[in-house]
Amino acid sequence: MSCSQNLAAPEDLHPSLWRASQLARAGTRCVDTGHAALSSQLPGGGWPVGTLVDLLLQQPGIGEMRLLRPALAAATGRRIVLLQPPHTPQALALAALGVPPSQLIWLRTSRGADALWAAEQVLRSGSCGALLFWANHARGESLRRLHLAAQCGETLFFMMRPLASAQDSSPAPLRLSLRPAPGGLDISFVKRRGPQRDAPLFLPLNPIVFQRHASVDRPVFAPAAARGVQPALVQ
Repeated sequence: MSCSQNLAAPEDLHPSLWRASQLARAGTRCVDTGHAALSSQLPGGGWPVGTLVDLLLQQPGIGEMRLLRPALAAATGRRIVLLQPPHTPQALALAALGVPPSQLIWLRTSRGADALWAAEQVLRSGSCGALLFWANHARGESLRRLHLAAQCGETLFFMMRPLASAQDSSPAPLRLSLRPAPGGLDISFVKRRGPQRDAPLFLPLNPIVFQRHASVDRPVFAPAAARGVQPALVQ
């Protein structure tokens, strides 16, 4: 028997090790992205729960909600928190995404520190299926606190940040940059536990189809104050 046959697989020695030519095993449970081409490029074959996932956007509204649509729809029965979304959530759009408005908590604050505090409370509560947090600026220390808080439960945690943030370090094991493309998104793999991929992945996204009788301009509900997040989570 050759020496190479006696070598143990890196992941058998420690879960944080993997061969550079292969995708690592997922350290946590993963939720299918609903997009086969994307799932095949991610460790564990989906979005990891209980960890920070960095989505770096050229600009908000380029299709990030359609990208997350299957994962959010799969969180049926658990609360989904929208923290600092760039636009007022609309009942029609959320229903078209397969997310009942009654399942959502919308949080808005005027201070970045309050938004970070609210995100940490949501993650540590473990009561929500997903947290989507839009943040223009976040220090490395704040990201590390949120990443640790996410490990307290099994919440899908996505931070939507500007594309320029790709130049900054982040504890997130998965970082994707998203750029609009005709009919979908170009996704680049800024960081993943696996081989480097230089070419972006084009992911086609279907447009959202609205029902004619619904009102596009009807907001979901009034936003909750960030400091009132704990009572909202235990209702």
